[in-house]
Amino acid sequence: MTLRAILLLAVALWSAAAFAAEPPSGASRPRVVVTTDFPPLDVLPVGDGTGPAERRSDPDDIQSMVRFLLHADEFDVEGLIASAATLANIARKEPLLELLERYAAVRPNLLRHDPRYPTAAALKSVVWRGRDRTWGRPAAEIVGEGRESEASEALIRLADRADPRPVWVLVWGGPADLAQALWTVRTRRSAEETERFVSKLRVYLIAKQDGSAQWILDEFPRLFVICSERNYMGMFWNSHGSDPALSDLAWVKQHVREGHGPLGAVYPESGANPKTPGVIEGDTPSFLHLLGALRGVNDPEKPDLPGWGGRFVRPDPARNHWFDHPEGGKAVHRWRADVQAEFSKRAEWMKP
Repeated sequence: MTLRAILLLAVALWSAAAFAAEPPSGASRPRVVVTTDFPPLDVLPVGDGTGPAERRSDPDDIQSMVRFLLHADEFDVEGLIASAATLANIARKEPLLELLERYAAVRPNLLRHDPRYPTAAALKSVVWRGRDRTWGRPAAEIVGEGRESEASEALIRLADRADPRPVWVLVWGGPADLAQALWTVRTRRSAEETERFVSKLRVYLIAKQDGSAQWILDEFPRLFVICSERNYMGMFWNSHGSDPALSDLAWVKQHVREGHGPLGAVYPESGANPKTPGVIEGDTPSFLHLLGALRGVNDPEKPDLPGWGGRFVRPDPARNHWFDHPEGGKAVHRWRADVQAEFSKRAEWMKP
């Protein structure tokens, strides 16, 4: 090998190492925990009205998780929490672990485009189970003494790490395990220690799917919370005023489901209503808020700015809580062309 060839090889290796170590856009990689009411991969859309309660659910969490995994290179994924899911209201890790097997199958192809994609084993090691029968129940029944879970304890450990970056907790189902972590810390620690713990968290809450959501808002006014109760619907393929051709079933089949490997193939055709197939992904704005920031679109600490994950207002300056901007679903679907172009590109990466 000539000296010139050796130098070129050294530069290439250094560049690859630098790319692997540095987050996109030179920004700090967000620390992310997803808590999801994740159903079995053979989920039956709840709107279908048939099948056992353990399988009937909203498939949109699978849709969102497929997209999330295609962006796993851009996050420090520190937790995947299986919260209570399906009509049976049970928390199971197995469906998430099964999906990660499909991710493992396409990861070698993804690595050709970005060496930072984590191993499936690394992701499996941070899958934690929440408590059963929390979805839809009041806070008094799901938060308090003796209601700790594998997931709530893990959240405490993560926030306690000596890492200056905040932990973004993206809540796709009910936030009962997060609420329990907050309850436990406040009960066992001093006010100053609790305040320090709270300051490490950033929460993006999709709707209020159990009573612990309002409990968190009432009990922790200084906790950074984005609460999207309707604007997240801008992700729906048929959201009013959006371009449905960018995310209807035909788009899904062409760009994700067909010919894109086992991870793309498991992307459900619909959400809860099988009669309106296409992209639903009501939970996806939670991490689009961070992805847009990595591309310089918005500042995640300033939710009043327009961004991929929506736009929000802070009605009470005494509380660090942000709620939907009046522009509605447009706050999300206005970015659809960019978001779907990114999805399509990364789905292509799954191909051999």
